[in-house]
Amino acid sequence: MTALHSPMASAAISPDPQGAPHRKRNVTLLSGAMITDSAESGLLSALFPVIAASLGLATSALGVLIAAGRLVSVVSGPFWVFLTRFLARRTVLAIASGLWGVWAIVAAFSQDFLQLLILNTIASAGFTAAHVFLPAIVGDSFPDAKRGRVIGWVYGALVISSSVLTPVFGQLAGVPDGWRWGYVAIGIINILAGLAILAFLKDPGIGYMDGRADDREAGTATDDGVSWRTVASLFRLPSYVVLIISRLLSPHPVLGAFAVVLLVETHGLSVQVATAAFAPFGIGYLLGNIVIGYLGDAANRLSADHGRVTLLQFSQFAFGGLAFLATQVTYDGVWMYSVFFALMGAFQGWNPILNRPIVMAIVPPEQRGTAFGFMISIVESISYSVLALITGFVAGAIGTQGAVLWTIVAVVLVNGIVLTGLQFTFRRDRRAMLARTEAAVPQPALPE
Repeated sequence: MTALHSPMASAAISPDPQGAPHRKRNVTLLSGAMITDSAESGLLSALFPVIAASLGLATSALGVLIAAGRLVSVVSGPFWVFLTRFLARRTVLAIASGLWGVWAIVAAFSQDFLQLLILNTIASAGFTAAHVFLPAIVGDSFPDAKRGRVIGWVYGALVISSSVLTPVFGQLAGVPDGWRWGYVAIGIINILAGLAILAFLKDPGIGYMDGRADDREAGTATDDGVSWRTVASLFRLPSYVVLIISRLLSPHPVLGAFAVVLLVETHGLSVQVATAAFAPFGIGYLLGNIVIGYLGDAANRLSADHGRVTLLQFSQFAFGGLAFLATQVTYDGVWMYSVFFALMGAFQGWNPILNRPIVMAIVPPEQRGTAFGFMISIVESISYSVLALITGFVAGAIGTQGAVLWTIVAVVLVNGIVLTGLQFTFRRDRRAMLARTEAAVPQPALPE
């Protein structure tokens, strides 16, 4: 592992055990940035029929737009973290999650699909920053005992906002060129969010809760930024390697793309009924986010070495079992599908609330931005795109039900088995990080 910080770049401090100053305000600002960033996907989902009619697009264009917006994060996420070698995290966030919104305004003037694809993808490149920086700043702002519930509330707020914004954007369908006004609104809101971050975010500094902080402006830079050397050093942590493999084997979001099609083709439901049957998935996800935040912190208090790890592993097996029951068995009542999808949503909601604090506990604070950037922007984006593509091809060969069985149910159960590795590696990696943290905290002087 590379050095944490050079003596000239950091200084030992005594952090407030309750957390960094301004921690609640900082998380609120980051949550607002994530919500405004996510509004773009809600706009596409709600208004694509209007966009298609305006620009003469086929339905397949929606998939291309969404895939391009997701894949660009493979490059943009690490790029924003790389900029923290030269700029304060606050400044990078203000640019990426805020001022970058000007590209959404420009996208509003697209005259054909190619223009919309290019401009929408450029705009999406800025929307990854808040998601990458949130876990790192939470790790610098809150003690380990509170990190799970904080992230749980943030992702819960994100789900609520998405549920509200999508139908709101849908109302623009009745307005001439309403989709264009939607893009303009998103751009303006993002710019305002960026200005708020620039004015009010108070970065505690990289390593505040670990007893270190930059001696320059808090959070100005990391020693390593994003580089393959830094990523390679992270792979010396066995627990991080297990988590990366796990994220590659995470087909949970793919189910959302194929669930309605499967309910119609395999179980004979109408599109309207199938859509309603799947709707509780989002409610379950929200409740899962919130509940697991507190449950995960409680499990961590009972066993810091195994608590969160065990819950994360259990959630994979639970999701896989429920996915089998929801997709491979036909029921007389529609409510049965709704119950299973709600429970699956809850267990899927456990993933980010559990795996983010696990990363925080094993990765040095100045490398957390890189760790989350690689895991979220690169690994999770590639996983979703590849698994969705494979599921589509397999569905064409053996049917949607068979495809879901082998590329979603089977894969997520394998994921649960892979996570067994954390039961053996996390204890050692966590305690090694704890020892380094304790060494960095200044000790009180002994009386003479």
